Amino acid sequence: MAANNLDTAIPLHLRKERTTTPVLSPNFVPPYPSYASLFPTSIEQIVMAILGVQYHSKKISYPTPEIAMLTSFLAGGSDATHPSFWEPASMTDELGCYNIAIIAYWPSFALYQEWREESGFAKWWDGLVAVPEAHGWFLEVLSPTVDRWETINSTMDIKDGGSTMRDGLSEAVKEHGYWGSTRDRLPIAQVDGLHGEKIVNDAKRDEGTTKEKKRVSGKKNLCVIRSGQDWSSTAPDERQLYLESMHPVLIKGMDFLRDHGAEIGCYSCRFMDIIDVETGAGGKKRTFGLAYFDELASLEKWSKYHKTHLDIFGGFLKYAKRLGENMTLKLWHEVLVLEPGQQTFEYVGCHAKTGMLGVI
Repeated sequence: MAANNLDTAIPLHLRKERTTTPVLSPNFVPPYPSYASLFPTSIEQIVMAILGVQYHSKKISYPTPEIAMLTSFLAGGSDATHPSFWEPASMTDELGCYNIAIIAYWPSFALYQEWREESGFAKWWDGLVAVPEAHGWFLEVLSPTVDRWETINSTMDIKDGGSTMRDGLSEAVKEHGYWGSTRDRLPIAQVDGLHGEKIVNDAKRDEGTTKEKKRVSGKKNLCVIRSGQDWSSTAPDERQLYLESMHPVLIKGMDFLRDHGAEIGCYSCRFMDIIDVETGAGGKKRTFGLAYFDELASLEKWSKYHKTHLDIFGGFLKYAKRLGENMTLKLWHEVLVLEPGQQTFEYVGCHAKTGMLGVI
């Protein structure tokens, strides 16, 4: 497909006269098609909330009372204020703690606030100042305006994460498949360089657990990426190819960001399995990485230069070339670049390497 026949990822109502230089070369043609989610123009701000519980081990009986309480809050309040979409995920972190998080989305900050009040979640959470139990709680709320949010999907039938709220899909877009394409898809980047607050050192974090609630201040232009993989609908041969060639290098990349991310500007990285709502079992063949970078440039630098990501990207290009139009693996991501007031990070009874706690 010729470059001039491709769609642009930025929707018409968010396009501005550029004051920044795009990364895209005029005649670049992506090596494979990808599509951007389109949201109703009535949506001006999106909320992604991460409601989590941290256990000292995986020896729990699901659903735990804690998860049952969180899901009851999500079902509370009026139908109008319920999240548009939510799903649970789990991971065992670098200190051996088992974390279960519910990722929930709302199409406006006002609806999220109404849900907090109507469901009773705000009263409970705001009153939770310390915990004596053998587990911790965490709440991370990301609420970008739509000009600070972008999505990309490898196939037209993907509808994951915040894209569950979309009302349409672009044609194949030109801004993907090259280093810096994320920046070109972000509407705010048309007029803003999106410089953040760089991590200046890799201070050793205390591995102890503090029972009192800790709050972390928002960071200028914090960059968040949630990047998903879904091989649930692949045929056996393709599934084997994915699990043998791509999944191992993906895990290596996520482990590097988790364990050594501060070296390249990454505060936190969780690689999580989507789990069954009723049983808590994994094996749904759907995973995602959730990483927090000090600025978009740090994510770009890791993507372009670091061996762990080059192995991921190079592996996918070979995978896509080998399968061509027969590829059924689904890949997607959403990237958020947030102002300080669009971030909430609160932790109770969690160890000091949890999420953004290491920023304190």
